[in-house]
Amino acid sequence: MDIKHHLSDELLSGYAAGTLAEGWSIAVATHLALCPACRSRFKQFEQIGGQLLDAVEPQKLEASTWDSFKDRLQKTPQSREPSAPRFEIKQPAVIPEPLRSYVDGDLPDLKWKSLGRGAYQVPIETGDSETQVRLLRIPAGKPVPEHGHGGRELTLVLSGSFHDGTGLFARGDIEEADADLVHQPIASPDGDCICLAVTDAPLKFQSWLMRLVQPLIGI
Repeated sequence: MDIKHHLSDELLSGYAAGTLAEGWSIAVATHLALCPACRSRFKQFEQIGGQLLDAVEPQKLEASTWDSFKDRLQKTPQSREPSAPRFEIKQPAVIPEPLRSYVDGDLPDLKWKSLGRGAYQVPIETGDSETQVRLLRIPAGKPVPEHGHGGRELTLVLSGSFHDGTGLFARGDIEEADADLVHQPIASPDGDCICLAVTDAPLKFQSWLMRLVQPLIGI
């Protein structure tokens, strides 16, 4: 497996700090399970974070300062959003952990839902209200409708490959798209392409027909 498309420093540092939402964390951790190069970079971010914590000198709080701090905590609304999870990185499989636990199995166990034109999805439930997470299966040689993005999109290839004008993405490769990218991924002709896709906003389809059915397919 020759992975050519890797995680950005922003995503790795956010994952190391535990600040990513659950959906992004699933994509990052699953890529790390497949990519030795990014695992090595991730360890460096963890080491940097540990060194920064060690360099912080604890400050002695006066009684009045502590009382003020407790008072602020009591008055601050507590968020009900779940904290971003941290995942143990395990040996890669067709669907590696942590994603395998989210879908309760491997490819033969999945219950695909039709999107039309031979494409399928498996929506993945999380405790995260910020992102939407799904598996996508695109038929060999077929395109995804051309679209832009209302926010960020992470696409991690688990099986097969696709190309979209920015490059070829195969197993383990991850593509990070934003509002500046309009593309039309096309699955390679040698087999279906199965991807993990995480978004934080609806896609912006160029076709009026796709915009019409978009509420029905939930993408």
